[in-house]
Amino acid sequence: MNATQPPTRARIVVIGAGIAGSTCAHVLQAAGHSVHVIDKSRGAGGRMATKRLQWTDAQGATRQARMDHGAPGFAAEDPVFRDFVRAALGPAGLSAWTPTLKPGSCPLPDAGPLHLPQPDMPALCRALLQGMDVTWSFQVDRLLHDANGWQLEAAGTLLPGHYDRLVLALPPAQAAPLLAPHAPGWAAQAAQAVMEPCWTLMGVARRPAKDGAWDLVQPDQGPLAWAMRADARPGRAAPADEAHWVAHANPAWSRAHLEQPADWVQAQLAAALEACVGEPIAWKHATVHRWRYARPGAPRAAGDTPWWWDPALGLGVCGDFLGGAGVEDAWRSGWGLATAVQGR
Repeated sequence: MNATQPPTRARIVVIGAGIAGSTCAHVLQAAGHSVHVIDKSRGAGGRMATKRLQWTDAQGATRQARMDHGAPGFAAEDPVFRDFVRAALGPAGLSAWTPTLKPGSCPLPDAGPLHLPQPDMPALCRALLQGMDVTWSFQVDRLLHDANGWQLEAAGTLLPGHYDRLVLALPPAQAAPLLAPHAPGWAAQAAQAVMEPCWTLMGVARRPAKDGAWDLVQPDQGPLAWAMRADARPGRAAPADEAHWVAHANPAWSRAHLEQPADWVQAQLAAALEACVGEPIAWKHATVHRWRYARPGAPRAAGDTPWWWDPALGLGVCGDFLGGAGVEDAWRSGWGLATAVQGR
């Protein structure tokens, strides 16, 4: 078989089940290829994430809440992207949200509404991977390539079988060591790519006295990039006496305090959120999450192709670090790589 000509039905593995990887896998599977998706997490979505919080209330009852603690939504400016998402999710699977900004807030970067998958943010990636061969909780730490194709290794254990084509849809710091033995130039570029971190606060509190005045704020100073009432979002309602808060620290503050203990970070971000709200927050339960690779630190150079593809190796790379800084850009990277893999 000529290595540069993909077989009619190639066996392809995609490592990473965020929006770029899920899109690439979906398009390739729809084209008739045999696709296997692998992710180190327990489910799809990547930074399109919704976390389940669980705690015991004052009466001893177990309580739960779910909060979108990664990407807050996406603008869906490209009509092709909108159609793609609606086809994947179905007619009731996508909602639009135009938040009410707090007076004095910095404006949102996009004029249009944010679009939210229903019932949670990972729903889009789950829909794209429906019916596909997926392996969860498998952290690939070595790639092997020979005349038979690609093999994957995790903690000294080889995944059975070979693949004709391999796609990496990972943050660049995680992709670089996997690429180094096979594509050292790509590995060097990935190692130099900057991804900004983000500390995220999320929690359940009593409703504030000044309830309903605003849904989202982007402060012009302090540690917070933005904070939102998560229960103001479509499909994310809370009990009548609760307020659900999600707040993201800005990249500079997150980078400066990346290795601080979670309790310290939580106290700092909770104080910053109280300053935004203008009154004490009576927390019922709160926690923080550290995103080491939240978003690209620099825009893509004009004219750069937002994916990498080597047909001789059968090796591709996609992700928002190549394509921009949002869900739509990650989708465009995954879509474009799937097209390149098929030689179109």
